[in-house]
This record gives sequence, C-alpha cells and structure tokens, in this order.
Amino acid sequence: MVTPEGHFRFEGQTLRCALGKGGVVPATRKQEGDGATPAARLPLRRVLYRADRGPAPACAVAVEPLDPADGWCDDAADRAYNRPVRLPFSGRHEVLWRDDAVYDVIGVLGWNDEPVERGRGSAIFLHLARPDFSPTEGCVALEGRDLRAVLARGLRGIAVL
Repeated sequence: MVTPEGHFRFEGQTLRCALGKGGVVPATRKQEGDGATPAARLPLRRVLYRADRGPAPACAVAVEPLDPADGWCDDAADRAYNRPVRLPFSGRHEVLWRDDAVYDVIGVLGWNDEPVERGRGSAIFLHLARPDFSPTEGCVALEGRDLRAVLARGLRGIAVL
C-alpha cells in the first residue's frame, strides 16, 4: 500500500517513497501530463532492468533487460500510446535507457493498459528514487535496496491510497 504522505507499506514494513509532483489523484481524474500518481490498485506487469548496472532483480513476474533503444510512448495522439516503443520513435516518448539511475530497475505497473484510453495517463512505473526523494512525474519510487527487497518478496502489484 502506498499513501499520499510517501509511505510504502509492505509486509509490516513502512518504507519511504517518492510520488508524483501533482500529488495523488482519484483514478477517474488522472490525465496525461498532470504529474499525478493515480489512486488505484496497480498490478505489476513485468520488470525491466539495466543489465550493465546490476543483476536482474528477483521477482514474481517476468524480468527483461533494457536496451538503449527502449522507450515508452506518452503521446496520446499516437496509436502506440502507453506502450513500449523502439527508438528512434517519431511520437512523444520517454527514453528508458537513462544516464541517471532512476530507471535502472523499472516495475511496469498496470495503469491505463487494458484497454488503453487516450489521455488517461501513461508510463506509471515503480522505479528507483532519486537520492533526495524528489517527486516523480506520476510514478512510485523507492530506494534501490528497498525496491529490490520488495520485488524479491513476491510483489505482484501495489495499492495507492
């Protein structure tokens, strides 16, 4: 469970987390580009990681290494909206192979993906927090050791309250 105060509760532990700069909003109000984390139950679909920066995390879902050409479409006008894409890509997108460590481990959360509704938000991930726990663009972020430990204990999804 994730709370608006930036607490991630799992198996009796309370861990610090970073949330979206737009706060936590009801799922019905989530929109592309609002910087908010949706209040919802979000299944963990799969995990991506930078193999050049560390071992694959142990987890209960599929784990795949990232490639420098991996991206994620956040262009609501594009038919690939809220889907992984290969770079170069002509629509607006996020680059998943980043210079900083934030996306060294990415839990792809099931938000607006079954089915995709244009403009309802994209790329809601569980990823690594910046050292200062500064806000995300709408994701949930944990310290690296905590993220790997939570994944190793069989996390299959989160609830944002």
